[in-house]
Amino acid sequence: MAAVGTRRVLKLLLNPWRHSKGKRFVSAGLEFEDGASDYTAWPEEDEESYHSTEDAFQLYESHVPTSVMQKVLLTAGSAVMALYDPTRSDMIATLGETTGRLALKNMHRRMMQDPVGQQILQECPRLNSSIIDIDKLRQLPDGLFGREYVRGLDTNRITPDSRDEVKFIDDKDLAYVMQRYREVHDFVHTLAGLSVSVPHEIAVKWYEMIQTGLPMCALSSFVAPVRLTSRERTNLRKFYIPWAVYCGYQSKFFMNVYFEKHFEEPIRDLQERMNFVPAPKIQKKSSDNTRV
Repeated sequence: MAAVGTRRVLKLLLNPWRHSKGKRFVSAGLEFEDGASDYTAWPEEDEESYHSTEDAFQLYESHVPTSVMQKVLLTAGSAVMALYDPTRSDMIATLGETTGRLALKNMHRRMMQDPVGQQILQECPRLNSSIIDIDKLRQLPDGLFGREYVRGLDTNRITPDSRDEVKFIDDKDLAYVMQRYREVHDFVHTLAGLSVSVPHEIAVKWYEMIQTGLPMCALSSFVAPVRLTSRERTNLRKFYIPWAVYCGYQSKFFMNVYFEKHFEEPIRDLQERMNFVPAPKIQKKSSDNTRV
């Protein structure tokens, strides 16, 4: 359903000026009565031919070339939708792509300055169910990084295929940096010992904001807490934010970690190597919000 909604938004944003004789005038999704205008429709069957005209400008398979104006419209529209419904991962992903260029350039620079980061950029590994042998990871002993990673996937009912493909970044190298960031996100949850609940997701976004400087992480960090209960906001302020800031500044840049090469290592060893401190454990039914 979200994918269909996204395609409808893109139809308007990638072709913002449409006219309807005696019916309506549509611009970036806003409709006005206008009896003097001429109608130019975008039939469903013409959508493929429209995108085919852009093929010469595609920098990677999922790339959707856009103009500056179209990026402005995408940014505004995705920001509004992300604020209205923070669960719209497709809108948050779009916002990250249209606002993250400077942060992505800095992330790319930091990766190029690290031997492992350079290797990742050269090999461009992907993380999905066709590459990761989930069943094999389930057979690993408890305490190994790969076993704890797949335990988190199973517990939270998610898969490595849950991440959206990058579309709107007009630089192949930066597009891969964003894709890699999305695909290693669940590894951060594993290292931190956090679920995908809203409070835990916000805590991870605070950590990622410190590490990457991505604007969309800042938006999630500062806006998403309005959805929390009073107790959850207290826990976030007293425990999770201090942890995220401390760990974000002191730990190794997580984009320079070849996580999939550490599946058969103890998670504690990887945490120590990264100088990564797990998030505090909060008692769910505690009246005084104390840590365990």
